[in-house]
Amino acid sequence: MTSKERANLRGQANSLEVLYQIGKGGINDAFIEQTKAALKKRELIKLKVLLESSPVSPREAAEEIAAKTESEVVQVIGGCMIFYKYNPELHKDEKKKKPAAKKLSDIKGKRR
Repeated sequence: MTSKERANLRGQANSLEVLYQIGKGGINDAFIEQTKAALKKRELIKLKVLLESSPVSPREAAEEIAAKTESEVVQVIGGCMIFYKYNPELHKDEKKKKPAAKKLSDIKGKRR
């Protein structure tokens, strides 16, 4: 992932709400399955580590979650982590709906 792609994803994640929190239970198989499902549906998710009660640090948690979900860590800041995993199924319609190219005659004829 390039730095420009990462910056774009960070910008998109600003408006996201925290989806799941990691507390004293840590990271278990059920949490990983929920995270995989969320990544498949949304591609970009925000998670939070409760710093007071979690047995793992945010950086350690991010590395473990990324490895187990096959996603990429976009950012870890404080207790918040942002993950991205591309899902081609969500982009099928975009490829089919390419806008028609404008003809030069259409552009010239519409002067104001």
